[in-house]
Amino acid sequence: MACHLLAWTDLLATELLLFAGIWFFIGAVDDLALDGVWLWQRLFGRRDGRDAPLTFESTPRDAAPDPSPRHAVFVPAWDEADVIGDMVGHCLHRWRQENYRLYIGVYANDPATGFAALRGARGDGRVRIVPLGITGPSSKADCLNRIWLAMRADEREQGFAFASVVLHDAEDVVHPDELRVYDRLLGGHAFVQLPVNPLIDPAAPLVSGHYADEFTEAHVRAMPVRSRLGVAMPCAGVGCGFARDTLQALADASAEQGPFATDSLTEDYELGIRIHEAGGRGVFVRARDDKGELIATRAFFPGDLTASVRQKTRWTIGIALSGWDRTGWSGGVADIWMRARDRRSVLSALVLVSAYLGLLCWLIVGAGGILGWYAPPPLDPAFRLLLIVNGLALAWRVLVRALCTGWQYGARQALWSIPRALVGNIIAVMAARRALLAYAASLGGTPLPWDKTRHHIPAAPGPCEIPGPVLRLVGDRPEAGSE
Repeated sequence: MACHLLAWTDLLATELLLFAGIWFFIGAVDDLALDGVWLWQRLFGRRDGRDAPLTFESTPRDAAPDPSPRHAVFVPAWDEADVIGDMVGHCLHRWRQENYRLYIGVYANDPATGFAALRGARGDGRVRIVPLGITGPSSKADCLNRIWLAMRADEREQGFAFASVVLHDAEDVVHPDELRVYDRLLGGHAFVQLPVNPLIDPAAPLVSGHYADEFTEAHVRAMPVRSRLGVAMPCAGVGCGFARDTLQALADASAEQGPFATDSLTEDYELGIRIHEAGGRGVFVRARDDKGELIATRAFFPGDLTASVRQKTRWTIGIALSGWDRTGWSGGVADIWMRARDRRSVLSALVLVSAYLGLLCWLIVGAGGILGWYAPPPLDPAFRLLLIVNGLALAWRVLVRALCTGWQYGARQALWSIPRALVGNIIAVMAARRALLAYAASLGGTPLPWDKTRHHIPAAPGPCEIPGPVLRLVGDRPEAGSE
């Protein structure tokens, strides 16, 4: 009886591992092709404004801010009272001399977020609290569109126009030279995307740290390749600046009078594709300041398994499932290649489940062989070769990720990236299952909600000594005045 059960288990293991092995091999070829393009571009690519190293000298801290704002910084906020005050404080401390306005959208049933933002503003007139006039949450895109309308009202009333719109989240820590990158590059591009460097929570190094590994590898290798190929480049929704005219054209073409798609869970990802399809060009930029520090957005990502699965569920639905429906497969061969890479997460999860189940069955068969209950037949030579090739490819991928993580975070985190690869796989599988169920429900008419996660942020520095008007909230909109 045990022999028969082990024989069936052996057959199941072989079939599962064969299925997983074939798809792992296809994925390995895909990743190696990207590695090859990246290496070719690094060695022989044309050095121009798209990929030339950029450095910025720090502006003196005591420089007076330009009275005519150029950058409108949008921060959609729902239930962010715990972090928004520090986020505003970081912006004011790091962008002391910059000419910008910070627009923070808050819902009518979330006064705590508005008051926390006001406390973080410390009377600085460049901060605008935008009461949305509705109860929340609606969607992130809806919040952004309402902020857009508030910005347009300011422009009409005060007789000027912003040069760019910048997107950030309520938990972001900005870089002092970020706005200067947009000043330099937005004249020749529709939008500019800067890297995202996740902060690793010491209390949750596995879950929070796997974001650091994934983002660093993507923003060292994949995003620069996309940028130099000139294909549709998704924006991350933070650390990205858009030419004002680019978003105005999208808003003019929308019935909602806003540039952001309110029926999308990943409006930021989709926005980059829509800009490309309209003829705009995005660029991914890895620039450094005069101290050699990468100009990037830094933020804590979820350190809790459940919160991470919820967040990646939204990404999976918006990019791999509904994103397929909404943006299709337009463009050339390179565009289709990159969109296929974006949308392979659900298939990758299925392959991972098959591989793990196959390995489990194989362990059971091996244990039966050790106990003398079953003598497994020898492996087919082609199957053995497939396993060896995939094993080598897996080792290469782990090495590449560790090198990318180590370059940005140091050797200790490079070593941590090895066990975090397993954690990332587990989260991906759980998120894919949840995403498929939610997406199937949405096809029957169930709306997809703004499924936000709880955030935290490093404490902001002390009060900024910046002269200027004091902000107060009057009626339904903020106004500048004196105390």
